[in-house]
Amino acid sequence: MNIRPVINANATVTVLGGSLMPPPVVQAMVEAAGQFVDLPSLYEEVGERLAELTRNEAACVTAGAAAAITLVVASCIGEPAQAFPVEAEVVMFASQRNGYDYSARITGARIFEVGPTEAELEAALLADGVRRPACVLWFAGAHYAADALPIEDVVRIARAAGVPVIVDAAAQIPPVSSLWRFTTELGADAVIVSGGKGLRGPQTTGLVLGRQWLVDRCRRHASPNQEIGRGLKVGKEELFGLLAAVEWTLQQDEQALLADYERSVALWVDGLQDLPGITAYRGYPSEAGQPHGRAILRFTDRDRQQVIDALWNGTLRIAVGTFGVDADEIALNPQTLQPGEDQVVLDTLLNLLT
Repeated sequence: MNIRPVINANATVTVLGGSLMPPPVVQAMVEAAGQFVDLPSLYEEVGERLAELTRNEAACVTAGAAAAITLVVASCIGEPAQAFPVEAEVVMFASQRNGYDYSARITGARIFEVGPTEAELEAALLADGVRRPACVLWFAGAHYAADALPIEDVVRIARAAGVPVIVDAAAQIPPVSSLWRFTTELGADAVIVSGGKGLRGPQTTGLVLGRQWLVDRCRRHASPNQEIGRGLKVGKEELFGLLAAVEWTLQQDEQALLADYERSVALWVDGLQDLPGITAYRGYPSEAGQPHGRAILRFTDRDRQQVIDALWNGTLRIAVGTFGVDADEIALNPQTLQPGEDQVVLDTLLNLLT
C-alpha cells in the first residue's frame, strides 16, 4: 500500500497511531488470538489483576479513553436497566470544554459549565437542593489547568455534596503514578487513562480505575452486554495486550526513561540553536503536561508550515508538533521516538534549514 512509515517527533497522538507496543504486548495479543475464552470472565479477571497492579479498588478495560468517558458517565447516571434521564447533567469547568464532550453527551446528559470558583462549583452540585448532577468531569494536564479549580478542591467540594468525580488523565503517563494518584491518593472516584499512549498498549484500549461500584456498573454497561457500550467492544486480544502493557510499564525505570527524553531534547537544542533565523529552546512540560521537556524551534524568517510540509514530504516522513506552541514555532517531542531517531530528526532539520 502507498502508506509511508512515520518518524514520530510529535506525541502519542491517535492520528499517528498512538504509541508503539513493546514485544511482550505484541506477544500477549498473538497468544490471545489463538484461542477462544469465556470473555466476561476474562474481562473480570483482567480487571482484578489491573486493580491490584495499580493500587485501585477496581479496574476495567475499555475501547479507548473516549469510550471510557461514555461508560463512566452512563454508570454515574444509573444502572443499565434505568433509562437515561433527559435532565442528567455532567459538571465541567468552562475552560475544560473540549472535543471529548461528545463522549459524555452521547449518554443523553448535558454539560453544565462552571467557572473557577468554589462558590460556582458548590452551586452546581447543591447536594441538599434541587440540582444533583451525575458527576463532575475534570481533565488533567497543564493545558487544562487555567481557569479551573485544582483536583484537590474539586474532590473536597464534590465529596461533601455526594457527587462522583471523574478524572480524564488519558495522556498523563508519564508519570506512571497517574494510575493511582488521582484515585487512591486524592480521592477521585475514577480516573481514565489511554491504553495506547504512555502505557504503550493497544491503541484501541482505555482503562478505568477507581471505585468498585463504579467499575462494576461500567462492566454492566459495556459489551458483550446489549447496553450503551455494546458498540464499544473490547476483544480478548486487547484485554491481554493492555494487561501486558501495564505490567511492562511498571517494570520500567521511569527516571531513566525521562533522562533519555531530556538527552534527546538537549541534542536538538544544542544542534539547532546556532542556525540563523532560528531560536531553539527547551519547553517544559510536554504538550500534555507530562514531566519532560520538548525542543521548541521558533522561526523568524521562515514559514512554519513550509518546514512542517518539507519534513512530512521528505525522503523520511517526520511528524512534528504544533500543540501548545506559538504560531511561528514547532515542537519536537522525544516520547515517541525509537533509538537513534533523535539524531535522524536533527540531521534532517540541519539539511533542511541550512
